[in-house]
Amino acid sequence: MGIIALEGIEFFAYHGFYAEEQKIGNRYQIDIAITTDFSEAAENDKLSDTVNYGDVYEIISGVMKIKAKLLEHIAQLIIKSVRNRYPTIELIEVSVSKFNPPIGGVCTRAKVTLKG
Repeated sequence: MGIIALEGIEFFAYHGFYAEEQKIGNRYQIDIAITTDFSEAAENDKLSDTVNYGDVYEIISGVMKIKAKLLEHIAQLIIKSVRNRYPTIELIEVSVSKFNPPIGGVCTRAKVTLKG
């Protein structure tokens, strides 16, 4: 088993519970860690034997274009979408952060992490 991770992927997107958030937009950061069997890829040096992180980025990019109210929903869509492409993955951990969330005070970012 091994872990492949993409950290600090940033997007500008139109998510949020409040209507104004979905109009104005905000910066989001995604971190993803995928636990899977890399033994074939390590032995054979073939991209087809592993999780292609370029594919993973494209999946996440597509999900980020779908408006959502909750960070939890975004994380779950990412997990489901990556699993659809790579069904043999053992575990996926996704963190979704929203910068400067509208909470009425100073906060660098709100963050939700899901495993699935």
